[in-house]
Order: sequence, then structure tokens, then C-alpha cells
Amino acid sequence: MARLEGTVAFITGIGRGQGRSHALRLAAEGADIIGVDACTDFASVAYPMSTREDLAETVALVEGLDRRIVARVADVRDRSALQAAVDEGVAELGRLDSVVANAGISPGLFRLTTPEEDQQAWDDGIAVNLTGVWNTTQVAIPHLVAGGRGGAIVLTGSTAGLRGMGGGAYGVAKHGVVGIMRGLANDLAPHSIRVNVVHPTAVNTLMATNEAMQGFLATQVDKGVHMRNALPVDMLEPSDISNAVAFLCSDEGRYITGTNLPVDAGFVNRIG
Repeated sequence: MARLEGTVAFITGIGRGQGRSHALRLAAEGADIIGVDACTDFASVAYPMSTREDLAETVALVEGLDRRIVARVADVRDRSALQAAVDEGVAELGRLDSVVANAGISPGLFRLTTPEEDQQAWDDGIAVNLTGVWNTTQVAIPHLVAGGRGGAIVLTGSTAGLRGMGGGAYGVAKHGVVGIMRGLANDLAPHSIRVNVVHPTAVNTLMATNEAMQGFLATQVDKGVHMRNALPVDMLEPSDISNAVAFLCSDEGRYITGTNLPVDAGFVNRIG
């Protein structure tokens, strides 16, 4: 039997990239999926976001695995829209067992900006990467508790949330995600609901491979900051992160909670 047979997972940011990969991996493990994506661009972000067509492709891929999926266009900044999506999904699929708060953006760090643009990048980054994670947990927790079966919440962090890598919204938000995890892990432990953070290094998605990001990384090398993994690999694949997510959502991770799990090819541990 697949590790997640008969369960239901709620995943944000499923239009493409890591979110799509997580949806497909958990579906392959037997889970039905409730998924959302904002399908909207941000002026503060230098690369395009996923589209409704991307979301529809994810739906088709999950259904191709013979799993059910309830997918909605919903922005994690909009708690009411998130609540409606997860409520509809639970009503249709009958339960909720795991949550993957994956949706995220990388705003405004890769070009000189005006003070107004800098403020917008901060507002967008905190709203999506921190408040959006909080919103995701809050709309899902009542369903997990009501199920009485325990469950798992996995938050997407970043190596930027484990090291001092600038004061922009992205790194600040990812540090904040660790705080959310630590508090909820204690609060939800009596319900056997586990809460952990997976911290990827650079992953082969558009967030990491876009021209603006590559330009930013080049400037860091010029400053003597070498953002390299310890293991001889430049980037991980989304499936590498999905492996960790599936493990934490499964019974194999049933006694793991309150932890930071770097899936980072040794990036955080590396010196120099």
C-alpha cells in the first residue's frame, strides 16, 4: 500500500515548481489533493508567476495518477479565499490529513529600486511568505483537529531562513516561518499533529533560474560571498524536496515535530 493511501493533503502554490511536484508526489503516494494557486503576477517580482493554465495542467497530472483533486484559484494573502478552498475540498474529499504551506515569492532583491518599490517588495514578501503561511495553517488546523487522527503540517522554509543572508523580506519571512513552526508544534502536539519546516537550497524552478536571480548571485560572488553547496551539485530538483515532504507527511515521520530539516546539499553547514 502507498504510504499516504486514503489521506487528503492541502497544498498551496500548486501551479508549478515545488508545489506541483509536492502534489504529484503525495498523489503518487495515495493522497487526494486540495490545492490552490494565486495565478497572478506581482510588480515586485522579476519573474512571471504561474497561470490558470499551469494550474489546470497540475490538475490533469494529478488526475492522471488516478487521484482526486479539488483545485481553486486563491491567494494565500486572502484568508477568506483560502478558507473557502479548504472547506470545499474537505466537504468533497471527506477529510484532511496533511498540509504543505509551499506558496512563496522572491521579491525585489535583484535590482535597484526606489523607496516605494522597496516598500512594495517588503509588503509583498511578508504578506505571501509569512502571513500566507500563517493563513494556510489557520484555515486548515480546525479540520485536522476535528478529524481526530493527528496529521502533519510541513512549511516551506529556505536556507535563507537558517543563515544571515540579508535583511530583505524573503529572508526575514523565512526566519519567521521557523517561529510559526516552533509555536504550532507545541500547540498541536496534544492532537498528535506534527509541524516541521523543510529548508531547500536553490531548486531548479523559475524562482532560482530566472535572469534577475542569476544576476543577483553574480553580484554576491563579486562581494566574496560564495553561495555554493557543499555537495557537488548546483541545484536540487523539486522532487528532492518532495521526497522530504512525503516522508514528513507519512507515518514514517510520526514522531518528528518541531524540527528544521535542511534539504540543502550541505549549504548551511558549508564554511566560506
